[in-house]
Amino acid sequence: MPQIIVEVSSGLDHVDWRGFAQDLHPVVVETAAARLEACKTRIVRTEDDVVGAQAQGHAIVNVSIALLAGRTDETKARLTEAVLELLGKYVQPTDGLTVHASAETRDLDPSYRKFER
Repeated sequence: MPQIIVEVSSGLDHVDWRGFAQDLHPVVVETAAARLEACKTRIVRTEDDVVGAQAQGHAIVNVSIALLAGRTDETKARLTEAVLELLGKYVQPTDGLTVHASAETRDLDPSYRKFER
């Protein structure tokens, strides 16, 4: 915990996603009282993205953060806003490409379990 997934269109391969994740972790710690060593981020690249009726000229990035229950809705909203602000620093406008960025912070299901070895 936190479990972070960054889904990224192939049109955004020029972005330093590892750097984004490394900068995101302290934001999660500050905003949601998580432990830095507990932050785990997966960058998932997507090949085929369609926005509306268009298969070209668009790129999508979506950040999903799942936390153990206990944060207020206000805290989760602040974290989501901070994620979008950080994304804006990494994803610069590119000619001919409209970027659709979104983020969500939610509670992990009560069935969540983990182990480390």
